[in-house]
Amino acid sequence: MKLLSLFLSFAKVGVMTFGGGYAMIPILEREIVENRKWASSEELMDYYAVGQCTPGVIAVNTATFIGYKVAGPAGGVAATLGVVFPSVVIICLIAGILTNFADIPAVKSAFTAIRVCVCVLIFNAVVKLWKGAVKDKAGLVLFLIVFVLSLFFDISPVVFVLFCALAGVVLTRTGVRGK
Repeated sequence: MKLLSLFLSFAKVGVMTFGGGYAMIPILEREIVENRKWASSEELMDYYAVGQCTPGVIAVNTATFIGYKVAGPAGGVAATLGVVFPSVVIICLIAGILTNFADIPAVKSAFTAIRVCVCVLIFNAVVKLWKGAVKDKAGLVLFLIVFVLSLFFDISPVVFVLFCALAGVVLTRTGVRGK
């Protein structure tokens, strides 16, 4: 029953996620943290960060981590299949239809407007992540360093995550951050 619940919950996330991995954060927050209580907001952010740094799609990686936490390897498979299933079905349907209508101005305009909506969803996710992650001056300084470096340099997200993990350990050991 837990495996079916994982599959259906992540299928719900998968079917509602338009715009990629970042757009799924508010949906994951509501479904996984608030409704199911399978992870805390902090755990979700951790899974999401690791999911972004590992090869593959962020949504799939995050689903796999949470499914594994909830029900072991079988849970990881169930959650992964759940999050991917709606996309496979939708992509197959759209691919069969869209190629005939892609050049129609109304269709182009609809996709342009959908991109605007996705930007707002991503912005809302960033605000939620900000509230959960930047809790003190040290967190603000780390945020600003990573933000500025990411604006001006093409640095892998893996480097940023490893840098911040190391900084977190150093800040805790030196007493700058609470233990």
